[in-house]
Amino acid sequence: MLIGIDCRLWNQTGVGRYTRNLIINLQMLDKKNNYVLFVRSEDYEDVKLQISNSKFKISNCDIPWHSLEEQINFPQIINKENLDLMHFPYFSVPYFYKKPYIVTIHDLIVNKFNTGKASTLPIFLYWIKRVGYRFILSNVLKNAKKIIVPSETVKSNILENYHWVKKEKIIITYEGGFEYEANTEFPFKGKYFLRVGNFYPHKNVDILLLAFREFVKDYPQVKLALVGRKDFFYKRVIEKVEQLNLGKNVVFIENPDDKKLYSLYKNSVATIVPSFMEGFSLTAVEAMAAGSPLILSDIPVHREICKDSAIYFDPKKPKDLTLILKLILNDLKTRKDLKEKGFLVVRKFSWEKMAKETLKAYTSANSA
Repeated sequence: MLIGIDCRLWNQTGVGRYTRNLIINLQMLDKKNNYVLFVRSEDYEDVKLQISNSKFKISNCDIPWHSLEEQINFPQIINKENLDLMHFPYFSVPYFYKKPYIVTIHDLIVNKFNTGKASTLPIFLYWIKRVGYRFILSNVLKNAKKIIVPSETVKSNILENYHWVKKEKIIITYEGGFEYEANTEFPFKGKYFLRVGNFYPHKNVDILLLAFREFVKDYPQVKLALVGRKDFFYKRVIEKVEQLNLGKNVVFIENPDDKKLYSLYKNSVATIVPSFMEGFSLTAVEAMAAGSPLILSDIPVHREICKDSAIYFDPKKPKDLTLILKLILNDLKTRKDLKEKGFLVVRKFSWEKMAKETLKAYTSANSA
């Protein structure tokens, strides 16, 4: 079988991390099928370094995602390869691509959070883009041979919002965390809480900052490390930090490599994920793998993935979070218990297992 994989988001966070780990593990596991990886020229050398399997071909594809070129030119590029199956690891599938494909849907956050605050576009353009998103997503869910999701929560969300999708079509492949240990130097010293990820509104960083403002009144020596990409939404968080006079207590760290990120998790007092919604919460899994106690918003996917290995809070109540921060800082036994429970829970997650399940999905889709 000749399988294509859209790798244009290779060096992005989120989908990019998923794609990288999928490819790295597939090329070690699969000695039977042949693959074509569609990558941007700026990522070509990085992808090449990761591939040692001669059955993997790399094809330059400088087509921006969410673009007219993606809809018109990308299908032509894919069709030249005469694939048996195409895998789009993101919902942005060209409407005019009509050959067999599978798609990974990481979440339905855009369906839930229909506000222009989650976009840099003028509000009227945002709504046009939103209509386009719904149109493309419906088309993808209808025509994909198989739909891969990272959790039971996302599967349920799809079935609730798109009743006509057959549940047998949806395959759950849990993602992985860190599979090594590392320790590197930090840009700061002392105790700190950690939060990792982008700064979109649904990530609920504002509530975290409000809670932390009250916390530092009693513990001014403790810092909050915010890890993420410096984009438009990051600038909004900077403004909020300044507004709350937290400049001395909040440290921003932009896109650390995996070894540094592992160390940041490992040496933190705890990792906080305050999101209103997630599809999987890779941050939580990475934190458990590195031995960082978890403080999580009480949402379905967190309960599904992390079980009793975290302390949960109402993501709309900063006062509740403030109390938990104080508890975790001062209670060594609680931190130790959470670490131990996290190590047990995280054993079920691995990128290798995810790749094996994806490979099964390829076989199933090709015979459907």
